[in-house]
Amino acid sequence: MRQIAVLPYRAESPAVDAPIRILLITSRGSKGRWVIPKGRPMNGLPPHASAAREAEEEAGVLGAACPTPIGSFRFRKRQKSGASMWTDVQVFPFAVTDELDSWEEQHERERRWFTLDEAAQAVEEEDLRALIRSFGPREFRRAALGLNLIETVADKTGVNAMFAWFQRLIPQQGNFFELFEQQAATLVAGADALARLLQGGPGTVDHVREIEEREHDADNITREVLQAVRRTFLTPFDRGAITSLIGTMDDAIDEMHMTAGAADLYDITEFEPEMRDMAAIIVDAARLTAEAMPLLRKIADNGVRLHELTERLVRMEGHADEIHAAGLKRIFREIGSRDPLQFMARQEMFKRLERVVDRFEDLANEIDGLVIDHS
Repeated sequence: MRQIAVLPYRAESPAVDAPIRILLITSRGSKGRWVIPKGRPMNGLPPHASAAREAEEEAGVLGAACPTPIGSFRFRKRQKSGASMWTDVQVFPFAVTDELDSWEEQHERERRWFTLDEAAQAVEEEDLRALIRSFGPREFRRAALGLNLIETVADKTGVNAMFAWFQRLIPQQGNFFELFEQQAATLVAGADALARLLQGGPGTVDHVREIEEREHDADNITREVLQAVRRTFLTPFDRGAITSLIGTMDDAIDEMHMTAGAADLYDITEFEPEMRDMAAIIVDAARLTAEAMPLLRKIADNGVRLHELTERLVRMEGHADEIHAAGLKRIFREIGSRDPLQFMARQEMFKRLERVVDRFEDLANEIDGLVIDHS
């Protein structure tokens, strides 16, 4: 058997290293095991949309389901006849944006937010445990900080006082890593606001304003990085690589801002499912970026994980291209001849969303270049 599922998550704050929470629900029946929302694919719906529908029915949550799965797990499902059979479950990241007060199965299940470790311990399937543990930032900042070369030598030789004096004579390397991570946090906040905007309904003006504010934050961070590059003697990477990395992240939030601006300009309040799917990819791409930035502090040690993240970003961009083409084809068929102006407005929205995802692919290439240069 094959099933689809979502891994509902939210961050406790927009900070790049904010703890991730996972929503689990109890299974129906006397055992009441902790599980994630799942079910069989629904006819006429793509897998991630089917999984999102299960999340609404079983857990009472709404959000953005990324069309690119994060993995799968296998478990034995017992049939009414008493027989059991292996079931493969494809899992999609699901950024929760709203919790309903009432939903279809609220009297049959319990829902609860867990930390990553708690969620991994609560579920029974080993594959699902591993998938949950691999999902969040996993305290990368703490692992990435480490000791610098002078501190390491001083600790080994015992001449701490001399090296402390020597270190004060060395020009500072600036706070580039902190600024990279701050910029990633603006991407996460902007992507979340964009996903809420594309869900439609009330609050459009607030979501557009929030994205605009995040774009201003990104501009300020970019400006600070460029100033630091000019005044800093020693930089962790080549100056061109630093400016290109921060500039690419700034380009991504700029494209989000222009997407929101297009929705506001053309007064679009209802959005195609393909647009929402592309927004969900953007949400997950921003999350992966936030995971990647702290790893740059010790890039040689974290090259393998960084390559995994960039490979996923590139794969997501290819998936977004397919969704973009399918969406354009559908709106051309449905409204192209009937309402050319509306078609052009929605075509512009699709183009802007595609450019956001393209910037994340550019970012993946920038990170890969740093890994090659410093591994």
